[in-house]
Amino acid sequence: MKKLILGIVFAVAGTFASQAQEISFEKDIHDFGTFEQHGNGLYEFKFTNTGDAPLIISNSKGSCGCTVPIWPKAPIAPGTSDVIKVKYDTKRIGAFNKSITITSNAKTEATKVIRIKGKTLAAEGEQTTPVKKPIGNSPVAKPTK
Repeated sequence: MKKLILGIVFAVAGTFASQAQEISFEKDIHDFGTFEQHGNGLYEFKFTNTGDAPLIISNSKGSCGCTVPIWPKAPIAPGTSDVIKVKYDTKRIGAFNKSITITSNAKTEATKVIRIKGKTLAAEGEQTTPVKKPIGNSPVAKPTK
């Protein structure tokens, strides 16, 4: 009887162990190129669950507050595709290279990093010259007593 029960337990465990969920992205990096300040900083990373069990994305986090990901909260069925939307704050001027870390129940890559990059140019009429600060031996007002 013990052998029969152990056999059933191993058969059930083997069935669950053979099911795997995998996440496969169409591309890992999106290059916005050069665009004007306050332009469209939204991109959708398309992915597919290439495994044979439901894929669950438990978290998605940008490398800073200027990069905000939105991910599907419901399980993604095997063979099904969905997107992770990434919004970059385009009010910032200059080159950027930001990462988004995705945490899921994927068997081979439970933590996956995707990236966005590009360069934001100042919009016409925007200030692009930094404020000058005194350096070195520059005269600085001294407090009086």
